[in-house]
Amino acid sequence: MSANVAPERVVLLAGGVGGARLAHGLQEHLGSNLAVVVNTADDVERHGLAVSPDHDTVMYTLAGLDNREQGWGLEGETFNAAGMLERYGEETWFRLGDKDLATHIERTRRLRSGERLSSVMRDLGARLGVRCSIVPMSDDLVRTMVTTDKGELAFQDWFVRLRCEPVVKSVRFAGSEKARPHPALLETGALRGVVVCPSNPFVSVAPILAVPGVQAALARAKAPKVAVTPIVGGQAIKGPAAKMLAELGHDVSALGVARYYREWVDGFVLDVEDARLAPDIAALGLKVKVADTMMRNDADKRRVAAQVLDFVDELALSGRHS
Repeated sequence: MSANVAPERVVLLAGGVGGARLAHGLQEHLGSNLAVVVNTADDVERHGLAVSPDHDTVMYTLAGLDNREQGWGLEGETFNAAGMLERYGEETWFRLGDKDLATHIERTRRLRSGERLSSVMRDLGARLGVRCSIVPMSDDLVRTMVTTDKGELAFQDWFVRLRCEPVVKSVRFAGSEKARPHPALLETGALRGVVVCPSNPFVSVAPILAVPGVQAALARAKAPKVAVTPIVGGQAIKGPAAKMLAELGHDVSALGVARYYREWVDGFVLDVEDARLAPDIAALGLKVKVADTMMRNDADKRRVAAQVLDFVDELALSGRHS
């Protein structure tokens, strides 16, 4: 690449619904220059099948196959297999749709044959017409464990089976200390920017950062690093982020999230509803962009993505980054 040609590649750190929505907008602008690194610590085995909830939410959304109303799963899904499993006495609190089962069956078959998760993800996405790359944070097994007032629980037991009701005391990522990061997290020399999607900081983004070498690589990256708030008006856009902020001792606001990220991001995208928090976030040493961050439809996704990319470029031009 010529020295006077700006890099185009953007790395997005993504959880489920929030990551999928922003990834959709960024894919419209960047195409194959986008790499979506998905959290795989939420992965779970159900009915003998390897299930990757965050990856599949992102993949279905980028392929245009997602259920727009609920934000996850496939449009027009049915649950006949789940109904039969219930008749056989199986627990179906984590319900898998009939079309969705094909993804898990194919993933499981290929993993058991010895194929790497990253290879499986690449091929599944390509077959569904995804234009950017979706990669796991690691090909190695990492699992989120939540310590609660009811004891330690696997993430999906806490999140789905118990509906996030137990009070969270702490979170750990079993296996992270031995995991190896995907190369997309280490190849930071020619990046336009690193973007943190509006996902849960503790169970969507933190597992990615827990993989050895990732934080050091991000610290070395010369490209701007920007986080998009998952909290608007003191409420999580989706999921239990606000509940976890409170129970883990953080301020339940975009400011609380900015404080959590302040050590390694350069800029923070704040929703217009919380514009009054901009001076406090700026006082943390972060550049702030106030914007409408709500992504209700595809036009909103493209708009928010464009604003995020503009912010990344502004930081690069101003030198306000690592």
